[in-house]
Parts: sequence; C-alpha cells; structure tokens
Amino acid sequence: MPNRFRINGSAVVMGLYLLFLLVPIYWLVNMSLKTNQEILGSFSLWPQDVTFQNYVLILTDPSWYMGYINSLIYVVMNTAISLAVALPAAYAFSRYSFMGDKHLFFWLLTNRMAPPAVFALPFFQLYSSVGLFDTHIAVALAHCLFNVPLAVWILEGFMRGVPKEIDETAYIDGYSFPRFFIQIFTPLIASGIGVAAFFCFMFSWVELLLSRTLTAVDAKPIAATMTRTVSASGMDWGVLAAAGVLTIVPGALVIYFVRNYIAKGFALGRV
Repeated sequence: MPNRFRINGSAVVMGLYLLFLLVPIYWLVNMSLKTNQEILGSFSLWPQDVTFQNYVLILTDPSWYMGYINSLIYVVMNTAISLAVALPAAYAFSRYSFMGDKHLFFWLLTNRMAPPAVFALPFFQLYSSVGLFDTHIAVALAHCLFNVPLAVWILEGFMRGVPKEIDETAYIDGYSFPRFFIQIFTPLIASGIGVAAFFCFMFSWVELLLSRTLTAVDAKPIAATMTRTVSASGMDWGVLAAAGVLTIVPGALVIYFVRNYIAKGFALGRV
C-alpha cells in the first residue's frame, strides 16, 4: 500500500505540473479561435462560435506573414554562423593548451552573461554607419555575440569526451585535418551539435530587443510585428493570440527533431 500510494502521488503531482504548463497554451489557442467580441464580452472555457479568421488574416496579409519569414531567415543564418565559428573554436579549446586559454574561454562566457540592452546602441550605430541596418545579416551577426560563446561552451564539453587517440590514429592513417574533422570527428559529436543548434535557434527566435532595434521594415521580425495589434480602437486580442500560437510552432518543431540530442546533452551533464 505505501509503495502504491507513492506511485499514485507521483502521477498526480506530474499531472498537475503538466496541467499548469499547458493551461496558458490552451488558453492562447482558445482565444485565437474567438472573435474580439466574444473574448471581451464573456468568459468561456472553449469558443462558442469558432472562427479561423484570425489565422486567415495572418497567413494572407504580407505585413504579418513576412514577420515569420524574416525571423526564420535571420535565425537560420545565425545558427549556421554560430556553429561554423564555434566548432573550430571549441576544438581548439578541447585539444590544445595555449597562453590565456582559460581567460579567453571565461571572457567568451561573460559575453553571454551580459544583457542584450548593453549592446543595442553600439550595434545600432555601427550598422547604421556601414549600411547594414534593417537587414537579416545585421540581426544574425548581433545574436552571434551571445550564441557563439554558448555553442563553444557546449561543444567543448562534448569534444573533451572524445579521446585524443582518435585524432592521432586518423593522422597516422593519412587523413588531412579537414577530412578527419568532417568525416570522423563531427559524427562523434553529432549530439553536441544538435544541442548547440537547438539553443542557438531558440535564443535567436525569442530575442526581441536587438531584433527590434536593428530592423525597421525589410527585416522586421514577428515579435515586433505583433505590436501592430494595438490601435486607437483597442487591442486585437484574437489576432494577437493567433500570432502567438503560430510563433510557438517553429520552436516546437525544433524541439521535436532534436529531442534525443537534448536528452543526451543532459545525460552527459553539459547542458
């Protein structure tokens, strides 16, 4: 009886926890299927008159759906750049000892600890001067300041878990470094690359301050576009809720595809 009670108690606690997490998402979906009149006029646990007009507006209005496209463009660019820079840097930190290596590694992490607001004004002035303001590459490069240190830290831990004898054996077998790194070493740390890509994607996707400060029209992200729901007539709650639901989808898809890599990262104790 005591063991059975503990099992049932654990199930109840887990069920309540999941319910607590899912209630806001359910309520967002619930609001997205209502009209503004129903949202403001009455309280209901589900839509009384289901409408998809809010989603139709977002998916047919260029000023709305271009926000998602802009966000995906600079997020993918940032993830690719961050991994391309972090992979050789993490390999150097994991395989070689050089003067100031620990200080340099710590300095990289301090960049990740700084709030984005500290760098908003310098980036704005710099990009305005060189003609990169309101471009996707501007936001992608700005996010590298935070994502590259994080990716280096994650990948360095995975690379340290790979024995150095593998490197030496590959060199003896006649492998050049690029061939060894791509064909042998990279597959061994595939889970680490997946974890690093996940965190780079998620930070760049949800970051608002830099992406909004460094864009105006051509590269405006969805987070900034959502402020358009505020007007003289009030807040367009239904459209805002629908935009929020669509904003969750890319992150959920990324989590689904890299879920096994994330689990391995936690198991190795590096995430």
